[in-house]
Amino acid sequence: MYLHGDDNLGSMLVGTVMRKVKSRTWKKQRYFKLQEDCMTIWYNSLIYPISHIHPLTNTFNHSHTHSPTHSHIHSPIHPPNHTFIHPPIHTFIHPFTHPFTHSFTHSPTHSHIHSPIHPPIHTFIHPFKHPLPPLSLTAARRWIGDWFKKADKNKDGRMNFKETQDLLRMMNVDMNEQHCHSLFTMADRSQTGTLLDEEFVLFYKMLTKRDDVMRVFQDFSGDGQKLSAADLEDFLREEQLEAEDAAGHAARIIETYEPSDAAKQLNAVTFDGFLMYLGSAEGSIQDPRWCGLFQDLDQPLCHYFISSSHNTYLMEDQLRGQSSVEGYIRALTRGCRCVEVDCWDGPNGEPIVYHGHTFTSKILFRDVVQAVDKYAFKASDYPVILSIENHCSVEQQRTMAQHLNHILGDALLRSPLEGKGLTGLPSPEELKGKILLKAKKIGGLEERVGGLTEDPLTGEVSDEDEAAEIDNEHSHRETFRRKTKVVYLDPCQPLTACPVPHRGGVSMQKSKQHLSKELSDCVVYCKSVHFSGFKHSRLHQKFYEVSSFTESKARKQLRDAGGEFVLHNSRQLSRVYPSGFRTDSSNFSPQEMWNAGCQIVALNFQTAGEAMDLNDGLFRQNGGCGYILKPSFMRQPGGGFNPEAPQNRESYLPQVLHIQVISGQQLPKVNIKEGSIVDPLVRVEIHGVPLDQGKQETRYIENNGFNPVWYDTLRFTIHTPELALVRFLVEDYDKTSRNDFVGQYTLPFCSLQQGYRHIHLLSRDGTRIPPASLFVHVRITELA
Repeated sequence: MYLHGDDNLGSMLVGTVMRKVKSRTWKKQRYFKLQEDCMTIWYNSLIYPISHIHPLTNTFNHSHTHSPTHSHIHSPIHPPNHTFIHPPIHTFIHPFTHPFTHSFTHSPTHSHIHSPIHPPIHTFIHPFKHPLPPLSLTAARRWIGDWFKKADKNKDGRMNFKETQDLLRMMNVDMNEQHCHSLFTMADRSQTGTLLDEEFVLFYKMLTKRDDVMRVFQDFSGDGQKLSAADLEDFLREEQLEAEDAAGHAARIIETYEPSDAAKQLNAVTFDGFLMYLGSAEGSIQDPRWCGLFQDLDQPLCHYFISSSHNTYLMEDQLRGQSSVEGYIRALTRGCRCVEVDCWDGPNGEPIVYHGHTFTSKILFRDVVQAVDKYAFKASDYPVILSIENHCSVEQQRTMAQHLNHILGDALLRSPLEGKGLTGLPSPEELKGKILLKAKKIGGLEERVGGLTEDPLTGEVSDEDEAAEIDNEHSHRETFRRKTKVVYLDPCQPLTACPVPHRGGVSMQKSKQHLSKELSDCVVYCKSVHFSGFKHSRLHQKFYEVSSFTESKARKQLRDAGGEFVLHNSRQLSRVYPSGFRTDSSNFSPQEMWNAGCQIVALNFQTAGEAMDLNDGLFRQNGGCGYILKPSFMRQPGGGFNPEAPQNRESYLPQVLHIQVISGQQLPKVNIKEGSIVDPLVRVEIHGVPLDQGKQETRYIENNGFNPVWYDTLRFTIHTPELALVRFLVEDYDKTSRNDFVGQYTLPFCSLQQGYRHIHLLSRDGTRIPPASLFVHVRITELA
C-alpha cells in the first residue's frame, strides 16, 4: 500500500542517528527508525505510533525564549546547517507527554538531504480527525513480535516459561500459572521447553482467544465453523439493526475482511474474518458516516457550535507558563476554528502576545499571524475566527492591522460578502478559506455598506463589557504579585505598576479605549459588544455583534433565563470563556454552555481532561471541520426550548440507552511499578441537559487488564438525545486512593451504532492507544 522502491522510504526503514533537543543545554544523539508496519517509529527501545506524532512548523521559533527580540525565523540555538530539513526548523512532538521535543541530524553534512524521517513521514501521519484503523492480522503479528524481542533478554530467539511469564506481566496479564503453562506446552511444537517466535505467536493467539466474540459467532453460525452470507445477513439485521441492503453489506464484509480465499469462494466469513469486521471502523461504536462531512453548512454562523480555544498561545498555566506559536499550530491542526490572541504593546514598535500582568513568556503578534496563515486550513477549509483581546496603543494597533493585511492577504475578510448586504450572518460554506477578526469596532457595518468613507483616524469604544471580568482576574493577578514581592515598572515586563483593582476595593469605572481605524476596518461580522440583557439584545443588537461571557456569567444567565439564552443564540454569536481564577489553565464543562446554544465555547486546549474529551467527542464528527450544526429546536426563533425543562418542547421523545459492557482487550498499564496489574472498571457517563446528566459503572476486575470480562448492563434515560454525549471511561480501581485513568472514548449519542461494537480507546490527550479496546452491546429504545 506504500511506495515500493522509494529511496526515502528505504532510508526511513534503515533509520538514522538524530539529535534530540529539549532546551538550550539538553541535546542528545538518538537513533530513530521506521518499523516495517509503516505505522510506528522505533526509538530508545520503545515503539511510538506515527499517529501520535504531529509536525508543527517549518519556520517558527521553538526555543524557550522569554524576549520578543529573540523571536526570529531561525532559532538562535540551531544554526541552519545543523537542522535535519530545509527550511531550518521542523518540530515533531508527542502531544502533551513530550512537549517541545525537537529532533535534528547529528551531522551538518546531512543538511542538504531529506531526513529519513521527513518528508515521507507525511505519507503516514494520521490527522487527529482520522484515527488509526485497528491492527490488521499482519500488523498484529509484528506487534506481538516486538514484544517477543523486548522480553528475549539473552537474545537467543527463544523464550522459556519464566521469560514468557515476565512478558505477560509486561503486557498487563496476570493469569493462572497452571493455565499459562498448559497453553505454553501446547504452543511448544518443537518440544524444546522454549518458544520460538512463531510458537509465541501461536501461544499469544491461544491466550487472546475471544470467547465473547465466539459466543456471538456461534449463535448465528449454521455449522459453528463459518457464517454463510445468509447467516451474516441475519446477524446484521437482528443484532446490528442494519436491515437496509443487508445482503449487499454482507457481501462487502466477506470481500473486505475475510482472510481465507477458500471461505470467500464459499461466500462465507470465518471467525477471524468476523473478528476483523467487528474490530474495524464499520464495527466500531461510532457510525462512520458521522465521521465524514455530512451536515448542512449553508446556514448562518450562529446556527453552529464552533470548536474554540482560550489563551491559545499558552502551553501551560496562566501565571508562569510558556507562550508559543505552537499552541496555535496544535489547536488549528486539531480542527479548532476560533483562537484567542491577547495583544499588548511590545518593544521596538512590535505588538506582543502573552497573558498580561503575569510571568508568562511573550511572543510576537507577527509570528502568531504567520502561524495562523500557514496552519489555518490544514485540518479544515472552513472559516477561522481570531478573537482579539486588544490592550495596545493606537500606534501598535496600526502595526497589528499591517501584519494582518500583509501576512493573511486575501484570506482576511475585510468587507461584507458580495450580495449579502445586511441581511444576516453568512454561512461556513460561504466563508470557506476566510479568516475573520473578532474585536471591538468603530461604528457598524451600515456605514461601510452605505459608502461612508470619511471615518476618523481613530475612534473611542467602551471598555465596560470587560470591566467585571478584568476586575476579578486582575484581582487574582495582583494577589499573585503581592505574594511574589516583585514590582515591575516597565509596562512590557510580566507585571505592571499600573493600578490594579482588587476584590473589596474600588470597582473599575466605565472607560473608553482608543481604537485605530485600520484595525477597526479588519472587523466585519464579529464586532465585540457589551451584553446588556436579553431584552436589550432583542431590540438593539445587530446580527454581526458578538457578546462574551465568563463561565460564571453564562451559568447565571442559563440558570435565570435558559430559554431566553437559547433564543438569543439563535440570532447572535456568543463566546464563553473560563474564569480568570483558573490559573492552572483548567476547564469548565462545555456541555452546559452548548445546552444554551452558545457557539464559541472556548477551552484551554493545552489541558487534557474531561472537558477536552467532550470537545473532541463533539467535533470529531462532521469530518472534523470544526462546525457542528445545532439541533433544529435551537435554531428556530420560536423553538421554545429550555435546557432546564426539555420535556416542555415540541417533538419531545425521550429514549432509553442500554449498554452491556462485555469485555476489555489489552488495556495499558498505568502504574510502571514492576508487577503492577490493572484492576479495570468501566464508567459510562451521559453529558447533556441537567435531566440527562448521569454516570454508572461496572464492577472492577481484579488483576486483569489484558482480557477482563464483565457482562454488566447499564441503563440510562435520555431526554434530549440531540445534545447528549456518551463518554466511556476505563479506570484502574484503587480502594485506598483515587482511581487511575486508563483510557476513554467520547461520542455524540445520536452517532451510536447499535448491536455488538468495539470502542477503540484514546489516551488522556485524545490519541489512539492501540490495541486497547472495549467490547459492548448497545440497544436504544423509546421510553415506555
